[in-house]
Amino acid sequence: MRIFLMTLFLAMTLFAKVDYSSMSTEELLAMIGFVPAKNEKAFKKELSNRVGTMSQKEKKIYLKNRKKLK
Repeated sequence: MRIFLMTLFLAMTLFAKVDYSSMSTEELLAMIGFVPAKNEKAFKKELSNRVGTMSQKEKKIYLKNRKKLK
């Protein structure tokens, strides 16, 4: 599943603008560390908007990988 999500993300980066709001929290978490520099601001904003609604499992993943965010 993770490989599929990464492939999907890489395909989406070919387009000028990525709409992170249409992605699931799981997809966003899987993309941490792989977001192109031009999209980082929008990615971080969407991810931070979701922290309050994340499950405990999602929060654990987020906190573990947060250091990968630039």
